[in-house]
Amino acid sequence: MRIGERIANEILMYFRSQRKTAGDLSLSDTLDTDGEGSNLSILDVLAQDDDQLEKVDVMEACSHLRACIEANLTPREARVIRLRYGLDASEPLSQREVAANCGISRSYVSRIEKRALEKLREAFGEV
Repeated sequence: MRIGERIANEILMYFRSQRKTAGDLSLSDTLDTDGEGSNLSILDVLAQDDDQLEKVDVMEACSHLRACIEANLTPREARVIRLRYGLDASEPLSQREVAANCGISRSYVSRIEKRALEKLREAFGEV
């Protein structure tokens, strides 16, 4: 085979190999460029900060926590936990603030909180 034929054959093989991958795209391929020279890639279009699954998990955990509070705590324990941890869309309060709100001592709030958290741990452990 002459050198010219070998070169032609190599070129032909190259084009055939390129045809196989002609439809392939890279996620970093540029789709568009704005006026400032910034590139928009395929990955930019496909990638989203989709935290929907995380939101659903948090909602389920909150729902389970509310159910556990209702089913396992006394009304006073439930009130202390809600106030202490800012449940029901409120700001968390210190033990002193909870004590003032409930008309009891801070040390009593601490004991109620400790007992209520232990009950909730046990209830969550059953899941």
